[in-house]
Amino acid sequence: MVSFRDTAVTDPEAQSLLAEYFEARAQDFPGGPAAYVTRFPSPADFEAGHGQFVTAHLDSFEGAIGCGGIRTVDASPHRPRPAEVKHLWVQPRARGLGIGRALVAELERRASDAGATHLVLDTNASQIEAESLYRSMGFVEIEPYNDNPNASLWFSKPL
Repeated sequence: MVSFRDTAVTDPEAQSLLAEYFEARAQDFPGGPAAYVTRFPSPADFEAGHGQFVTAHLDSFEGAIGCGGIRTVDASPHRPRPAEVKHLWVQPRARGLGIGRALVAELERRASDAGATHLVLDTNASQIEAESLYRSMGFVEIEPYNDNPNASLWFSKPL
């Protein structure tokens, strides 16, 4: 069974997972690694009152096998209390075990508990598995809500 631990984005384990995430994204990015913009998360975005970052663990694996976070984003009339899903990553060694789905569900629960009314996220159309996961979990495509140069798809889901 998967378990989740609150983890600071500055924690060495989180930093290692985030580095893997960014490296993998750059390698698979349309236009190649030079076209991908790497932005390590600001610790303040994932501190109490602003967001949460978690690492995923399975008893049968040593160390963390995935990560993800939620952070608050500016509200608007269209998004009164949104939380944004960021940096969802599952190591290749643990794929196919439902970890990504469990991570999203855990982040949804945490966002709801924190008072968010819905989730938003961005991704790139080249991430076919991620897009499929989000759609299967009830996310719907929306107009861009940010200017992330790596994104080509934006999604939202009510909580």
